[in-house]
Amino acid sequence: MASAWDRVAERLVAERGDALLRYAYLLCGDREEAADLVQDALVRTFGRPRRSLELPRAEAYVRRAILNLVIDRSRRRDTWRRVRHLAVEPDLPVSAADAVDERIDLAERLRALSPRQSACLVLRYYEDLPVAEIARLLGIAEGSVKRYLSDGLRALSSVLAAADPAARTGGEHAHPTS
Repeated sequence: MASAWDRVAERLVAERGDALLRYAYLLCGDREEAADLVQDALVRTFGRPRRSLELPRAEAYVRRAILNLVIDRSRRRDTWRRVRHLAVEPDLPVSAADAVDERIDLAERLRALSPRQSACLVLRYYEDLPVAEIARLLGIAEGSVKRYLSDGLRALSSVLAAADPAARTGGEHAHPTS
């Protein structure tokens, strides 16, 4: 049984390893952290043999483990954010002009959302899963998924609109040509 299990693990890494890395990257936004997430998820999934696990199901286990790891790490970071002021001095606030000048990166904006919002957005728009499947995967109600999707999209669009000077001034028509 262990040799069949090993073959499934080897095949998964060889055939779907890049897709798993891309999935993890979309959830966390950092290549090194994505590689760590995939490695940790593989260890969790293949750390002990399971009966009759085929490649598609093994990939689903690994993807779910990646998602759980992202949510768990986010919770730990949130806990640290609540108590870090006790250990370190606060950072100086960034001026609005500096913030507008920064390059907008969608992966960074996804990380700024709550873990559930970013998970729902990635599962819906990257994995192309229906709302019912997302609800099942995350163990929440379909209405909650719809709300996370709506709130996440609204947050992303407001950030993108705020950072786009053309959007604020009415686009290309706001600057008439001579």
